[in-house]
Amino acid sequence: MSGAQRTGALSIEDRANARNVVVAGFLGWTLDAFDYFILTYVLGQVAAEFHKSVAAMTLTLTASLVMRPVGAVIFGLLADRYGRRLPLMFDVLFYSAVEIFSGFAPSYRIFFILRLLYGIGMGGEWGVGASLVMESVPVKWRGLLSGVLQEGYALGNLLAAVAFWTVFPHWGWRPMFFIGGLPALLTLFIRTKVKESEAWKTEAVARKSWREYFRALAGSWKRFLYIIGLLALMNCMSHGTQDLYPTFLQKQHSFDPRVTAVISAISMVGAIVGGTLFGLYSDRRGRRRAMVTAALLGFVLIPAWVFAPPIVPVMAAAAFLMQFMVQGAWGVIPVHINELSPGSVRGFLPGFAYQLGVLIAAPAPWIEALMSRHLGYGGAMGMLAGAAFLIGAIVIAAGPEAHRVAFISGGSGG
Repeated sequence: MSGAQRTGALSIEDRANARNVVVAGFLGWTLDAFDYFILTYVLGQVAAEFHKSVAAMTLTLTASLVMRPVGAVIFGLLADRYGRRLPLMFDVLFYSAVEIFSGFAPSYRIFFILRLLYGIGMGGEWGVGASLVMESVPVKWRGLLSGVLQEGYALGNLLAAVAFWTVFPHWGWRPMFFIGGLPALLTLFIRTKVKESEAWKTEAVARKSWREYFRALAGSWKRFLYIIGLLALMNCMSHGTQDLYPTFLQKQHSFDPRVTAVISAISMVGAIVGGTLFGLYSDRRGRRRAMVTAALLGFVLIPAWVFAPPIVPVMAAAAFLMQFMVQGAWGVIPVHINELSPGSVRGFLPGFAYQLGVLIAAPAPWIEALMSRHLGYGGAMGMLAGAAFLIGAIVIAAGPEAHRVAFISGGSGG
């Protein structure tokens, strides 16, 4: 990282590139999440067409989550060896194509296979995009921009809710997947407007062989295991409160698709605001403090969230506050785990650890669907989320932090 980046005094050219990198990373994660969440809104309808249960369809969500580590390995290794830009472009093209094919799936089996492939693309985008963004922006704004980047995920969910509200009632579920092919256009922006990370260029010069690379990776195994555990809990928080939430509104409270879309969209507005504000808070008071605060407040909100009376404004307010806290904690994640990662493996380690955390948490929607048979959707989500919030707060508080560490060779922080 240059001295200008460390002080925050970037040149005009560097500021323009930093802005473009944030836009590219944000849109990449937004559109990736949009493609994932489309399915959560139409689980019941796709299940009916393929003559499967909702629990069986949730396994297609799990399939995508399970394959995300594969994408993180492939695109993360490429990003550390050959730079961040090209792997990011290839990844976006891949998951866009798979999403379009999902809309043509003639059977449950083909749909399941396509969701496995989609998981590979989804697994590659986050790690490469996050490392590129965090290495390209001024240190003093990392937390804020981390929140902005991560809440691309929430915006993707919100856009999926809008598509469910506007597209689904008229044309059904298949065209919603066709819209998911639009991210392919993002590669043109990355190709023309985004420069390669200077931090990666420094590490690429210093690294001479794959043997040295894997030696550096092996030397970070303790940090790696901690980040995996942290992200498993974080994914239980998010997937445990989001994936079955539209089904909860429709099945348990009998809300129609439009009301479901409105409440879900409002919850994602809360997520975007919460992720951004807690990211900014982490710049001032530290990463761990911001995340622990959000997790504990989320735990306190669980009763109001799952047991609110089925009155639309009340449920919308509860959903807004819950996702404010969930994504408040998540908004700090990109900067926190990139700061904890050594520069020579930063393209691979954060993304792979992230996706292994996803893999561990992958059964959460399926488990909730099974638990809902006895507890209802609200009770099942509340139990899983409550455990994730409490254990997560403890793990975060007890873990390491490298607040504002310089992104230089070997600088993983303490």
